[in-house]
Amino acid sequence: MPVRYATANEIARWDELILSRPDGGNIFSSKTYAEQKVEQGHYQVRYIMVDNQPVTVLEKHPFGFGRYWYLPKGPNVTTVKDFDNILSQLRPFAKANRVFVIRAETELDRTNLDTLKQLGYQPSRAIIPNPSTITLTLESDIDEIMMGLPQKGRHAIRRAERDGVVAEPVAATDENCQIMYDLLSATAEGQFGIRPFEYYRSFWQRFESAGLGQLFFAKVDNQVVAGAYAMIYGTKSTYKDGASVRNRPAYGSSHLLQWRVIEWAKNRGSVWHDFCGAPPSDQINNPDHPHY
Repeated sequence: MPVRYATANEIARWDELILSRPDGGNIFSSKTYAEQKVEQGHYQVRYIMVDNQPVTVLEKHPFGFGRYWYLPKGPNVTTVKDFDNILSQLRPFAKANRVFVIRAETELDRTNLDTLKQLGYQPSRAIIPNPSTITLTLESDIDEIMMGLPQKGRHAIRRAERDGVVAEPVAATDENCQIMYDLLSATAEGQFGIRPFEYYRSFWQRFESAGLGQLFFAKVDNQVVAGAYAMIYGTKSTYKDGASVRNRPAYGSSHLLQWRVIEWAKNRGSVWHDFCGAPPSDQINNPDHPHY
């Protein structure tokens, strides 16, 4: 059968299967993320094999509409042909399971949009907030990566170090999660929406326990002035959450914090670092874009 639910053995090694995909896997397709959405997002998870290819599916039951399937950052493919091949096989299986819509959040390049429309796919608003992003290759040694940064960024990092800013990884304790959440709330202040504290605490602690996440703080005179949460999955790292105080007492504290995240990711084997959110290329100079 080309489409089926995964076996217990396949589910037990789900991350191994996702990491073997053509795109190198994506942390938002991981088993840990699926478990988070079951606990905090009111989803059910369906681990599905399409032609022996793993597809992570999150399921909801909107009242009176049957079932809704969402593929977070999936399917994990690199071509329109592979995307269509998986969705074409998945569609009748979903229909037989009373699914009224499938929402796939592929990371295929935007240049494929017209082709996807011609195949019958309709664009929709992104759920995971990085439909466009900036990435940094970490294949070079750390000194070369530093020299490849913009001069202004390098200056900010060195200035922060000279001025005594301390940026380092910290445990995602309840207390530290609250500090990070308070920073995030202050940073948001109507600029963007955030979830309740319990969601973030659960997320940060869950991914830390799985060895996939790390919380960072930047401090000035032992006071936290910036925070970040980073994730690692296979050879990809992601800067997920970041926040800082508005009146920063030391120049470059956030730059130094980002650099510590990059060092951590590099040491954990990342070769591709995702800053998780930037305007698309045709909106890069638009000050009204939320990721400007």
